[in-house]
Amino acid sequence: MRVAKRLDRLPRYLFVEISGKIAEKRAEGVDVINFAIGDPELPTPSHIIEYMCEAAHDPANHRYPETAGLPQLREAIAGWYQRRLSVALDPNREVLPLIGSKEGIGHIAFVFIEPGDIALVPDPGYPVYARGTLLAGGEPYFMPLRAENDFLPDFENIPKDIVRRAKLMWLNYPNNPTGVTVDRPDFFEKAVYFARQHSLAICHDAAYTEVAFDGYKPPSFMQAAGAKEVGVEFHSLSKTYHMTGWRIGMVVGNAEMINALFRVKSNLDSGIPQAIQHAAIKALNSSQEYILEYNAILQRRRDKLIQVINQIGLRARVPKATFYIWASVPQGCTSTDFADKLLNEAGVAVTPGIGYGKEGEGYIRFSLTLPDDRLEQGIERLLSWQGRQK
Repeated sequence: MRVAKRLDRLPRYLFVEISGKIAEKRAEGVDVINFAIGDPELPTPSHIIEYMCEAAHDPANHRYPETAGLPQLREAIAGWYQRRLSVALDPNREVLPLIGSKEGIGHIAFVFIEPGDIALVPDPGYPVYARGTLLAGGEPYFMPLRAENDFLPDFENIPKDIVRRAKLMWLNYPNNPTGVTVDRPDFFEKAVYFARQHSLAICHDAAYTEVAFDGYKPPSFMQAAGAKEVGVEFHSLSKTYHMTGWRIGMVVGNAEMINALFRVKSNLDSGIPQAIQHAAIKALNSSQEYILEYNAILQRRRDKLIQVINQIGLRARVPKATFYIWASVPQGCTSTDFADKLLNEAGVAVTPGIGYGKEGEGYIRFSLTLPDDRLEQGIERLLSWQGRQK
């Protein structure tokens, strides 16, 4: 038996490796405090679950769903974008539900990338942008996100020969893993202009726009003038409504791109279970007040943890959005070495920045998605560990 050579190009997925290390420590009897994985532990709101349970009893929802999703779901997505962001979308042409945004992010590479083509990918960045490109036979070109440029890509510094071969550019704000937000109002407009100049498609990953603090409301790429002419935006119910396990998201924007992704998906999947679609409709159409309540919990955790992170010799900005803290490690120590040190000496798991690309070297990522009591235990361990270093 021979597997396809394309698999040889794929590094081991970051969180598989981290989970393996955590499992090894737990097998040794270590009670690991896990700050590594960004998976909300706060429950899906009960009214959403109850609605889904009702829908699950309806025999109409036991049959194959359509790839395009229920018309009511597409309308709910368009309605949410109108209410939250004042973005008008045609639910029949500019909206496509997804089996979680990760699925759509991976599949859209097959819409644009052929062997030898290039996708412009942020570094550090969510690994799936580059992995989808590789699976489609293309090459990722990594746009460096650096502190001196506020973790924004510098479009003008991308080599001309790279731009000529590029078909697709990925953006992601609020950003995973850095937690950085777009505060310069002209950034998305500059991206649209750059895409027009070079016949690029833009894919914006907006999964974290609703996880925001201190009254901040992150913008959407779709709010930029001309955005629908050049690109699409991926979103998810996972972070907003704490529905990671239900696997439901959406992509909105350019109708031609949406239709092309639909064609790929209709040949590869059979859509989202309809009971889950009904849960999504309920989430999008009902009161959004509990999002503020959940964000208040995460903000309180952020404030506690960032104080300790800076106290133990790391350096981190206070994020205005996402549930991540991006912290620089001491000079002379790699991100992997420092993460291993915390795991082995303190029983605390974090994500090494190198897992998000070479520009992530020198950083580690903390996630706020663990219960308050475990957060407090983790803080105590970090302080105790720091005391032993003196």
